[in-house]
Amino acid sequence: MCRVNPTNVVAFLAVLLFWFSSFEVTCSAREGKQWRRSVADGSHRQMVAARQHTGTSAVTSTTTFNVLDYGAKGDGHTDDTKARQAFEATWAEACKVEASTVMVPSGSVFLVGPVSFSGPNCQPNIAFQLDGKIIAPTSSSAWGSGLLQWIEFTKLKGITINGKGTIDGQGSVWWNDSPTFDPTDEQDSTTNETISAELKGGMPGTKPTALRFYGSNGVTVTGITIQNSPQTHLKFDDCTSVLVSNFVASSPGDSPNTDGIHLQNSQDVVISATTLACGDDCVSIQTGCSNVNIHNVKCGPGHGISIGGLGKDNTKACVSNITVRDVTIQNTLTGVRIKTWQGGSGAVKQVTFSNVQVSEVETPIMIDQFYCDKSNCKNQSSAVEVSGINYVNIQFLYGATGPLRMQ
Repeated sequence: MCRVNPTNVVAFLAVLLFWFSSFEVTCSAREGKQWRRSVADGSHRQMVAARQHTGTSAVTSTTTFNVLDYGAKGDGHTDDTKARQAFEATWAEACKVEASTVMVPSGSVFLVGPVSFSGPNCQPNIAFQLDGKIIAPTSSSAWGSGLLQWIEFTKLKGITINGKGTIDGQGSVWWNDSPTFDPTDEQDSTTNETISAELKGGMPGTKPTALRFYGSNGVTVTGITIQNSPQTHLKFDDCTSVLVSNFVASSPGDSPNTDGIHLQNSQDVVISATTLACGDDCVSIQTGCSNVNIHNVKCGPGHGISIGGLGKDNTKACVSNITVRDVTIQNTLTGVRIKTWQGGSGAVKQVTFSNVQVSEVETPIMIDQFYCDKSNCKNQSSAVEVSGINYVNIQFLYGATGPLRMQ
């Protein structure tokens, strides 16, 4: 009869358990690498699934910080400075807790001045649950000499803004009173127009973007509405792994420079199931953007979906791997367009527009390599290279006055 040494059995089981544990870790690591590859390739399915998984822990966290508990009144009238301080105090506490939630409850209207929710020392996967309404102040004193953004989230990892609430920029006081400001111009310089507006006692000449994300990774915006922004509604600058879904941007078609979504220096972006009605580009894609997937989007009124203008002031601009598919564009100045300035350098490449329906659009397709937003621009020989542009199944339904323009 063979005898088994119990010590040997225990040792064997320990080795077997370690082997299974190692196998599980290796598979998990491989799944993580595969997710990163899928995002880099512009695959939105894996990105959405992964984001829904990671976003669940933040949204369902039992650690919730309600702005009402930190002094916010929610009556729509209380001094915006106090409301801003209440929001900042709420954020300061939530920032300390991983997967926490900042709650802006329904049934309340919060008058909030310019505010920044900043990392990089915050814990990851914070959710900003917006079910109420946030409105911007309409007095010029709240804005000083002018700001580039109203609400800003910076240098965060895994930040989610979701809910059924609304951010209202109350932009009409800016549109009717102040000169326009180009959102692609990153320099915040004081101009004669700005000084003129201030001397008249009106709003500052520099108009703010309603909601901006800067230097963040793993950004999700879903369910909310941004309306009547003084400038761009939603902006991502220097961000990676961005998901926008079930989002609404809404401003009148004649509101100046009110882009729906503005992308700059951002990679691995998915925009889906979104409605964008504004006074400028529904989506504006600027330099430094790659792996952008836009699908199932309704655009109009506005200026269509645009790449550029790129290469302004002899700068280098690079944009690549852009997909726009299954979108409807109605009552816009252009449909899908690429615009570059003379004198620039760099490249726009690997761009696909497919299954796009346009109606009541002045120019459904445009590639403009002589873009100029003033009466006269200097002729220059260098230019941003445009290559690998594909148009598949672009349908002109009705009202297209000039179906194709390339220059």
